[in-house]
Amino acid sequence: MKFFASCGKGLEYLLADELTAMGCAKATAALAGVNVEGELVAAQRAVLWSRLASRVLWPIAEFECADEHALYAGTAAVEWTEHFGAGQTLAVDAHVSGGALTHARYAAQRVKDAVVDVLRERTGGRPDVDLDAPDVRLNLVVRKGRAVLSIDLGGGALHRRGWRQAQGEAPLKETLAAAVLLRGGWPQLHAEGGALLDPMCGSGTLLIEGALMAADIAPGLLRYQERLPTRWKGFDARTWQALCDDARTRAAHGRAALQPVFFGSDLDPHAIRIASANAGIAGVADCIGWQVRDIGSLPRMVPPRGLVACNPPYDARLAADPALYRALGDALRAAVPAWRASLLCGDAELARATGLRAAKRYQLFNGAIECTLITVDPLAPLQREVSAAPALGEGARMVANRLRRNLRKLKAWREHEQVACYRAYDADLPEYAAAIDVYATDEAVPRTFLHVQEYAAPADIPEPVQRRRLDELLAAAREVFAIPREQIALKTRMRGKGGSKYGERFDARGQFLVVREGDARLRVNLFDYLDTGLFLDHRPMRARLEDEAEDTRFLNLFGYTGAATVHAALGRARQTTTVDLSVTYLDWCGANLKLNGFGGARHRLVQADAMAWLQADGGEYDLIFCDPPTFSNSKRAQDFDVQAEHVRLLRAAIARLSRDGTLYFSNNYRRFRFDEAAVAGFARCEDISAATIPVDFERNPRIHRCWRLRRLDSTPA
Repeated sequence: MKFFASCGKGLEYLLADELTAMGCAKATAALAGVNVEGELVAAQRAVLWSRLASRVLWPIAEFECADEHALYAGTAAVEWTEHFGAGQTLAVDAHVSGGALTHARYAAQRVKDAVVDVLRERTGGRPDVDLDAPDVRLNLVVRKGRAVLSIDLGGGALHRRGWRQAQGEAPLKETLAAAVLLRGGWPQLHAEGGALLDPMCGSGTLLIEGALMAADIAPGLLRYQERLPTRWKGFDARTWQALCDDARTRAAHGRAALQPVFFGSDLDPHAIRIASANAGIAGVADCIGWQVRDIGSLPRMVPPRGLVACNPPYDARLAADPALYRALGDALRAAVPAWRASLLCGDAELARATGLRAAKRYQLFNGAIECTLITVDPLAPLQREVSAAPALGEGARMVANRLRRNLRKLKAWREHEQVACYRAYDADLPEYAAAIDVYATDEAVPRTFLHVQEYAAPADIPEPVQRRRLDELLAAAREVFAIPREQIALKTRMRGKGGSKYGERFDARGQFLVVREGDARLRVNLFDYLDTGLFLDHRPMRARLEDEAEDTRFLNLFGYTGAATVHAALGRARQTTTVDLSVTYLDWCGANLKLNGFGGARHRLVQADAMAWLQADGGEYDLIFCDPPTFSNSKRAQDFDVQAEHVRLLRAAIARLSRDGTLYFSNNYRRFRFDEAAVAGFARCEDISAATIPVDFERNPRIHRCWRLRRLDSTPA
């Protein structure tokens, strides 16, 4: 069974790892949540034990939802007597986007109306609405004309742990506090005997959450000590009781072993009183020491190692002051130089104001406020560890400034679309002619790699000048992205007979990295081949294929490493067929499918020359993606030239297309001329190139061309 665990933006990968560790069969990060595969017991365990999830939603109905009438009809089609008992109360939360439904409150009202009408007809009674503490809380999501109705298994927001009786002026959500601690490596540090310090503790959220984490106390144990999370009929109360009994046993052992290694201070005496009271309710008061103290008077700490977790002020209510951030950085370096820090700052500028050298940066959201989380380890490195890199020269500074400007421009798009791999620079400065692509790994603590491809320089540019410019570009990239040379894959041009070309020998690391693109996890190799295994400019095309793949027979010609096949499989294609001449690429495709939980007879891998295979194959396909190389002169197949062969290729592919199927044809040959007249003899054709160029390639709009083809006898669109 599949269910959904929602979370704050920026916590998706952490939550996926947490749910996998809990025993869920599969957990895939999505926007503001995780798609999970597991039994009901796994979902109930997440309600009790997840420190990061906002809600755990168990779907009970999914249907097409073009407007309010379809919403009412789809809801009314559910047999609600299987979910509600007589006299129970309910509430409905709704989230809608696009289409005719634009008001969440009205959508929730229509769902409530349909439920009430069905139950009144079936039982003669009707449930009452209780927005604060309903017996059953429903959740509605309408997206892209499709509605999903779910039971909120936790009965409400899971960040409410049950210990917060009072709060300061700008409280931190407990789920976000858990993320700050996890990014700082607190569980491991505690296991090694480390301490936890928050010198601006407010109402104590970080310290209390850290103590509960260290004591192995389930975050839902106090919240549900006197009630079930939901009175939904499908909820397994016996299993829930067993989970709670086990959690109580673990909590008793954890509290008994907890040491007083938690230290909180704040300038506001009222905040300290609130924090102390909250810690008492949480049952961890004995292990936390509280003090009223200014950050400037922070003493040197006795424990030799630990974590500073802190959420300094940054929003409109607690006006951010760069001087305060500088004072925080100075105080921490003096008091705990060998410690690690995880600091949730208002933005990148405030993070820089601390003067601390960040090892990692993450973008998170505290409610609607976008924040920058930095981790620092250690706070004050030994002098020999921070030998300053040589200052950038004028050319390198120009490149660095352009890179920073590009990153700022792409920031909102990357965060909204959850893009982890993208083009950050594309010969924006003509003298520095190279492309820089960013690959962020899909790990609990992501690493950033760069893939740099040098473009051919004009023949009149001396080689020493080319080398100097390339060195300056690399120096700028290392500074902007703060990564070591080992995480930069460089493909350089060499001059020789036949003109400028890439050297045929690359690194032989055998290092495959896993990256994420939407719901897909994909293997890339940045060092061993000219191409990485993932064409970044086809990102929108792959998303389109995923959207259109449901219940189709999908064919991927010249399939390469199968990224398009993975997206089609994630889009619930009935079956997929991937054709490529290379065994290496087909093995890579198989590994990508397996990485996403696909395989077997439904996902066929065919080693063959695509043109010859099309002419011999008798199958029919509803969705075809054809992205051939510009040229191919393999010893195992006839020579291929996309300009000369594209009409014959498309005619053969159209012959395999179902009546109302769709064929997408793409190539990246810059001088390619599409023979519209010849193709019009057997297919309807539309140039959709502009719609398939992603934001990060807009300055290079001819990176590829793309056409949408359908059979002449197909139903008009």
